[in-house]
Amino acid sequence: MITGKTRLTGLLGSPVKHSISPLMHNEAFRQLELDYVYLCFETGEEQMEETVRALKTLNVRGFNCTMPVKLRMYELADRLSPAAELIGAVNTVVNDQGILTGHNTDGIGYMSAVKEKGYDIIGKKMTLLGAGGAATAIAVQAALDGVAEIALFNRRGRSWERAQKLTDLLNQKTSCHVTLHDLEDQGAMRLELADSTLLTNATSVGMSPREESSPIADPTVLHERLVVSDVIYNPRETLLMKQAKARNCSTFNGLYMLLYQGAAAFELWTGKQFPLEEIRAKYF
Repeated sequence: MITGKTRLTGLLGSPVKHSISPLMHNEAFRQLELDYVYLCFETGEEQMEETVRALKTLNVRGFNCTMPVKLRMYELADRLSPAAELIGAVNTVVNDQGILTGHNTDGIGYMSAVKEKGYDIIGKKMTLLGAGGAATAIAVQAALDGVAEIALFNRRGRSWERAQKLTDLLNQKTSCHVTLHDLEDQGAMRLELADSTLLTNATSVGMSPREESSPIADPTVLHERLVVSDVIYNPRETLLMKQAKARNCSTFNGLYMLLYQGAAAFELWTGKQFPLEEIRAKYF
C-alpha cells in the first residue's frame, strides 16, 4: 500500500531490469509493515550526477548502486563509510536530511555467501577476475578476513591502473599476498588456478544479455578441487559455471551475495533487522 508518507528506496545501474532486489526488499518491507517501496532506475555512468541530484531533491531514503555506477557514486557521495573509503566504490547510499553517505556491503555479502555455502577459504588462495567495484570489495574483505593469497586478473586498459592500485593497497595494508595478471594470459591463469581453492568472477562477462560469454577462454584450466563462483545471478547459471560443472568443480552464483549485502543495506535504511530466513526461503 502506497501512502503519502511512503519512503522511496531503489537501485541505480545498467542493466537493472533483471534484478530481484525489488522483490526481496519490498517483501521485507511488507513483512515488517514498513512504509517503504523499492524501485529500479536504469542509470549509466554519464547520467549519475543528474540522477543523484534528483534523488536527493526528492528526499529518497536511500538506494543501491550496481555495475557500472559504483565507482561514480564513490565520487558523488557527501560522506563515506570506512569500508567504502578503503574499497573506493559505493553500493549503498543513505540519505540523512540531504547528506548522502556512501557505504559498501558487497565484500561482507560475498564472504557471508562463501561461508553460507560451506566453503572455508581462510588461510588459502583465491583467484579473482576483475577490478571494478564488486571485485575490489571482495578482495578487500577477503584480505581482511584472512585469505592468504589472491591472484587478481584484469584486462589491460583503462581499469588496469585501478587494478594495480588495489594490488599495492592490499599488499601494503594487509597480510594477504596479492599478484596482478593480465586476464588474457592463459599461462598465468593455469598456473595461479593450480593451487587456488576458489575462483571468483567479479566481471560482468556472462551477465544478461551476454549469456554466451565467459571470462575463461580455456576451460581446461579449471580443476575439480576448485570452487567456482560468479557474482552474476542472471542467468543463474552462467557459461563459466557450466564450464566449471563440466570440469567437476563445485559452483555457486551471486544470489547469496545479493541476499547478504541487501540485508545490510536494508538495516542501514530502516534501522530494522532484515527478515533473512523468510526472504531466503521465498526467493533463494
